[in-house]
Amino acid sequence: MAVARADTPLLVASGAELENYLSGDVPILLYIWHGESIRTDIKNELDKIAREQAGRILVVKADASRAPELVEHYELGKHPLMIALVKGEQISRRSRPWVTDIASTVDLLLEHAPALPEPVDTEPIIEKRKPNAPNKPVKVTDATFEQEVLKSDLPVIVDFWAEWCGPCRQVAPILEKLAGEFAGKVKVAKVDVDANPALSQAFQIMSIPTLMFVKKGKIVGQQAGALPEHVLRDALNQLVKLPV
Repeated sequence: MAVARADTPLLVASGAELENYLSGDVPILLYIWHGESIRTDIKNELDKIAREQAGRILVVKADASRAPELVEHYELGKHPLMIALVKGEQISRRSRPWVTDIASTVDLLLEHAPALPEPVDTEPIIEKRKPNAPNKPVKVTDATFEQEVLKSDLPVIVDFWAEWCGPCRQVAPILEKLAGEFAGKVKVAKVDVDANPALSQAFQIMSIPTLMFVKKGKIVGQQAGALPEHVLRDALNQLVKLPV
């Protein structure tokens, strides 16, 4: 299941965080630069592509001044670099790209992009609500993960977070709201990575927040980063409808 539907460019702060996106099925338009201001026309075009192609192309920006390991890995020179990636493999790259280069790269990536999902009909879902289901996020530990998540009757979204993580605090109220909205349909579980290192190691959580999607004991999706509310709502609707 492709749960990544970010409609704004995602900003990564490390090579490890970027790796989380590279393993997905959604093609990636990667823009790497040295931390100076991005030209306005380039920024506007990246924003437009992220918005118009949400769910089909993931637009990712990487500031090499914050993630210097990317300089050597992608052979970044003194100019910004745009790379088209499909399942981690480079299919094109352009140094010092112009807006017209972005458009042609998007056309190339769309050849490898997944089809957009069918619109979700939420009416029949309402009838399937389970009584007495939690309407708030459930705290999960190393000891309770199997019972609360893997053996759950409901699909589960697991939020791997930490108290010191700013993006985690941004997504927390959204998950709180969605826990009530999807009560009886999806369970929202929260794992404090500092207090539960065994789970973080077992699932190779490289950055936080990381959201894991589980249904009938199977991990069906994973997404790093603080996604906006409408993207998460769409992902939960997909999770409910997903046949396993």
